[in-house]
Amino acid sequence: MKSILVAGATGYVANRLIPALLEKGCRVRAMARSVEKLAGRPWRGHARLEPAAADVLDLESLKRACAGCEVVYYLVHSMIAQKGRFVEADRAAARNMVTAAAAAGVKRIIYLGGLAEARHGKLSRHLSSRIEVAEILQSGPVPATDLRAPMILGSGSASFEILRYLVEHLPAMTTPRWVRSLNQPIAIRNVVAYLVGCLEHPATAGETYDIGGPDTLTYEQLLQIYAAEAGLRKRVIIPVPVLTPTLSALWINLISPVPTAIALPLTGGLTSDAVCRDNRIRSIIPQELLTCREAIRIALQRLRQELRGETAPVGEGPIPPEWPHPGDAEYAGGTTFRYTCSLTVGAAAEELWRPVSRIGGKGGYYGCDALWRLRGVVDRLAGGRGLGPRRAPGELPREGGRFDFWRVLKREPPRRLLLLSEMKAPGDALLEIEITPAGESSSELRLRSTFIPRGLAGLAYWHAFYPAHVHVFREMLAGIARAAGAVLK
Repeated sequence: MKSILVAGATGYVANRLIPALLEKGCRVRAMARSVEKLAGRPWRGHARLEPAAADVLDLESLKRACAGCEVVYYLVHSMIAQKGRFVEADRAAARNMVTAAAAAGVKRIIYLGGLAEARHGKLSRHLSSRIEVAEILQSGPVPATDLRAPMILGSGSASFEILRYLVEHLPAMTTPRWVRSLNQPIAIRNVVAYLVGCLEHPATAGETYDIGGPDTLTYEQLLQIYAAEAGLRKRVIIPVPVLTPTLSALWINLISPVPTAIALPLTGGLTSDAVCRDNRIRSIIPQELLTCREAIRIALQRLRQELRGETAPVGEGPIPPEWPHPGDAEYAGGTTFRYTCSLTVGAAAEELWRPVSRIGGKGGYYGCDALWRLRGVVDRLAGGRGLGPRRAPGELPREGGRFDFWRVLKREPPRRLLLLSEMKAPGDALLEIEITPAGESSSELRLRSTFIPRGLAGLAYWHAFYPAHVHVFREMLAGIARAAGAVLK
């Protein structure tokens, strides 16, 4: 049983690598500057998982973290863009890692670096730093494997999220000339498989490999593939010569939640081609490489799962690496809007469930019925189902059944009702009503509206109708409480 140190355990790749190593039977020491940030990871309480607080810029703490470990995965990248400090930080951290690994008797270092091909004889500072880190690691006495990766596809990857927000928020866009740069993107599951595979193949020690997917294409082509998989119209893309990496990063920060400090080094690297010139790794660690279209499709399936009322993939298996994971950056997973309101009422859950189970029947929607009827008319004019005739007294259809412009996804008396909206709108919507006991003869009645916008029209729709939705949903909750004869607390 190998003892593994994963440096940079709070990062995107490490969050997917660690469970894969645990599944292989390894003992894993998850190293981070703040181990508190590991809380909430599904693997945090694993019997073979040991958290370790250490800083790559603090040599003594790094030596303690390396002690007793056979292999180190070095997944540390400084993304501090201001004043070029990340170059010096990465250099010092790599030197410390070489010293600490040698002192602790580590047998191997495995590093995930960057793949790039200089244009006009110059690489970005970010990519140059990644290459320098690999050279420093390989200059030490401990054999270091350098896996050079292009853009990584999967929810949570900063590059992928930039791609997502550009496509989803901008039906037409002016872009820098780097949109014509060539890239060979690789799915995150394939990256993890290569990282684990190097552990299982000693011949990879000390070697450098290019890792990429089966497709070589421009960023412009990648943007259009994402649009097609997301069900959006083909994007209008106009390359212009005046957008520098700095201006591009500021623009990305404006239209997405990705911080400028992360966007700047990444956009600087996009000016270079990232194409594999060495494919030896494919014969050493054979695996099925996902195409760009397949990787994007899998990443987007999380939204479809959520809309079916599922919080995990079908079956009991692990969450796909392409999906957002607990601990990912806040910008992971795309744009999802939520509105929640609640009431504490003097009634048992069973009493509240009765009106909840009759929504859309003779009692309507328990408030603002004129607005509901208007929305039904608009939906019919747009080609939707609209509101049907009022049901006779009785409960909602079974799971999978329809009424008005809703489909019943979950019906769990007396605590939860989950509805999928089938009204015509530029996005997908869920309506969830939960009833939770809150003491003797009291319950909390909670309503949650979730909306996943589709393109710019979806964003505009949510913001335009948000005040009306707030009013309607609050009235609905109060109406349900009144229908149950409950006392508001």
